[in-house]
Amino acid sequence: MDTSEIKAMTFDVFGTVVDWRGSIISEGKEVWTAKGVEVDWEQFADEWRGGYGPAMNRVRAGELPWMNIDALHRLILDELLERHQVTGLSEVDKQELNRVWHRLNPWPDVPSGLARLRQHAIVASLSNGNVALLVNMARHGGICWDCVLSAELAKHYKPDPEVYQMAAALLGLEPHQVLMVAAHNGDLKASKAVGFKTAFVHRPQEHGPEQTSDLAPDPSVDVVAKDFNDLAVRLGIQ
Repeated sequence: MDTSEIKAMTFDVFGTVVDWRGSIISEGKEVWTAKGVEVDWEQFADEWRGGYGPAMNRVRAGELPWMNIDALHRLILDELLERHQVTGLSEVDKQELNRVWHRLNPWPDVPSGLARLRQHAIVASLSNGNVALLVNMARHGGICWDCVLSAELAKHYKPDPEVYQMAAALLGLEPHQVLMVAAHNGDLKASKAVGFKTAFVHRPQEHGPEQTSDLAPDPSVDVVAKDFNDLAVRLGIQ
């Protein structure tokens, strides 16, 4: 791959940039158990994330109107609280718990690696997370984006092609000038289908110690790296 033509790098966020599972488990045990949410936080985090894809598909199918990810997370949360028989939370409590997704912590390599990558090209989020969520998350975790791009701007969810096309258009670039960085092969294959270059970053602990998905890159990806600093090295960035 000719890295000289890469003018921007767009990043999947949940799982690639931030440790959603570890963050939810940690806050759950440290904050929400004391507020009466007595659940298995590992299971709760997995079920919350597990409802994400099916909820988006309900929107795609027309069963639900367009909703941003905050709204979908709340829909899933309400179902989980009922399933786990959690009672006694006020509406304000539920809103604050739902905003845990705004407070996810980056993987350890992200601050230094992203700073290095930013020397070479524009760095921007490209997440299904809504704009407010991504801005708050960046401020919480010290993530220095040049631009916050969200599927919300396209009124589609990844891996719909409209999301990637929107990102390239808003950056004023051709798709081949954009490198999509993700730990998920589905995201990379979808972006490649519209002309993006692709970089797979290993996040083998995203789903915990029993993870079975995305442990190896799809053969179609252009660059494979163990983390963001390694990606910088592989792109020739000091």
